[in-house]
This record gives sequence, structure tokens and C-alpha cells, in this order.
Amino acid sequence: MIKYKPIKLIIFIIIILLSNNSQGRIVDTIEALQNKSIGMESAPVKMIEFASLTCGHCAKFHNEVFPKLKKNYIDNGKIFFTYQDFPLDKYALKASVIARCSGKEKYFSFLKVLYNKQKDWTSSQDPFKSLLKIAKFGGLKNDEIKVCVGNKSIEDGILKNRLNSTKKFDIKATPTIYLNGEKYDGDLTFEALKLKLDSLIN
Repeated sequence: MIKYKPIKLIIFIIIILLSNNSQGRIVDTIEALQNKSIGMESAPVKMIEFASLTCGHCAKFHNEVFPKLKKNYIDNGKIFFTYQDFPLDKYALKASVIARCSGKEKYFSFLKVLYNKQKDWTSSQDPFKSLLKIAKFGGLKNDEIKVCVGNKSIEDGILKNRLNSTKKFDIKATPTIYLNGEKYDGDLTFEALKLKLDSLIN
């Protein structure tokens, strides 16, 4: 088992989440459950990823492949990317709630921390407690965290969206990716995705 390293985790969170001066704030249920997307809506490729924050393959994708996709396709207007929560267990669900409560400006920064440090917080003696630390150092205050985590409406909304996704999309594992409404069945390497994306763009 990988030992939890709280000091290193705290330093990492501070660097990623507190590099700007924006203050953390709690959001309402409607805002929390809105689609989480980055990029230009007019992009030629609409990419949807269904993922779980405790999924090792999802962490590998976000840690190794997603940064390249963001730099080469999302940031320059070629991909409009939407992240869809598909929690596989209770800790993934709680992590999804906390990320969504962080607000639109910090959402993808929270995802980055949660995936980068997935092995640390999921293998700690109390993963939920570790998630609360991430939320706190991410800028959420103690009382805000309690309100956030205790908001059953957000949990129910995430689970409802997961159920709807199960019915609408052919999701047998995470991560599952759709490109312009069609399921992508290729390898989840940047090289493989690049070939597919370039064929859709050119």
C-alpha cells in the first residue's frame, strides 16, 4: 500500500489551486450540476469523457494524455471538452461533489489535483478525510465544506446523470470517450487520439 504523504500533498495542492488570488466559494446545486466544459463551443470536435475519480486508467489519461490534448487541441479551439462524472464508488462520488462545489473557475484545477494525487488519497487510512483536506487547501472553508459534502441534491444529481449516461451511452468501463457523438474505441494514447482527431478536423 502506498503511504499517504500529507505534507507533499498539501504543497502540491497549494501550488495548483492557490496560484491565483481567487477565493474559494461554495456554489448552489444548479451551478454545481452544470456541464463542466473547457474550450470553444464552436470547436470542430466535441469531446465528452465519462470518468471516475478513483479509476486508475482515468488518472493515467488525465496525468499523461489530457495535458497534451489541452495544449494541442483545446487551448487553440479545436476541441470543446466536457467532463462527465461516472463515479464507480462512494469515494469517487464524494470527490466529484467536492470538485463541483469548488466553482467553475477552479473545477478543472481540482480535477488535476485529484487525479495527480489519486494514489495518495485513495490509499490513505481515511480517503474521505483526505478529500476534505484537499477541499480545505483548495480554498473552501470548513463550514462551506460541510454544506457542500452534506448537499444530497448534488450527490443525487451526479448519480442521476450517471444513470442517464448508462442508458444513453454504451459505457462499459472508464474512461469512455465520445467524439462528435460517436464512441471512440481506439487506444487512449495521445498518438492514437491525435490520428483520430486530425481525421475529424481536416
